[in-house]
Amino acid sequence: MTRIGVVTFPGSLDDHDALRAVKLSGAEAVPLWHGADSVNDVDAIILPGGFSYGDYLRCGAIARFSPIMDVIIDQARKGMPVLGICNGFQLLCEAHLLEGAMIRNVDQHFICRDQKLRVETADTTWTCAFERGQEIVIALKNGEGNYQAAPETLKRLEDNDQVVFRYIDNPNGSANDIAGITNERGNVVGLMPHPEHNVEELTGASLDGKTFFESAIKFLTAR
Repeated sequence: MTRIGVVTFPGSLDDHDALRAVKLSGAEAVPLWHGADSVNDVDAIILPGGFSYGDYLRCGAIARFSPIMDVIIDQARKGMPVLGICNGFQLLCEAHLLEGAMIRNVDQHFICRDQKLRVETADTTWTCAFERGQEIVIALKNGEGNYQAAPETLKRLEDNDQVVFRYIDNPNGSANDIAGITNERGNVVGLMPHPEHNVEELTGASLDGKTFFESAIKFLTAR
């Protein structure tokens, strides 16, 4: 069975939701602790949402130096699938596994809503079960989800098909309506919306989130 690890940092609050989403999608969910120096032989890793270290300095800036991140950075560069959700996306940028950064939402308010997204590429570990151009609904909740990058970085991301999701009706001012991106290899994906909240009819406006986790299982099983 595919083993997907979910890291808990001080201040994580969606780690248990991510673990549940992994289980409901058919994989073994493995809790991982930020202070560990091993990822326990998992096949993929999720960095969950929340407010690691209270978002002091910058979101994800302190968590980036947690001991387990050295292992994750090394494994990600070797091809292990890594998904960063919200604070996890911010953390991936701080760790330089993804380019760009998040700043305060353009209206300076915390956003919490069901958000429509468009899938821009299915050519990643975490989106291979989607179709390009597919429109999905995923829960969004953040205060610093305004994705920005230098013009040359944005051009490179666009040219290399590394923009994974775009907002339909951009709620936070993100450049090019970007909601999520990937690295060049396609194994590391970060996005601000929360797919772990869209895996059950009881709690989500859609079940579109389940496809993220099923994509990783599909990729790893095929490999």
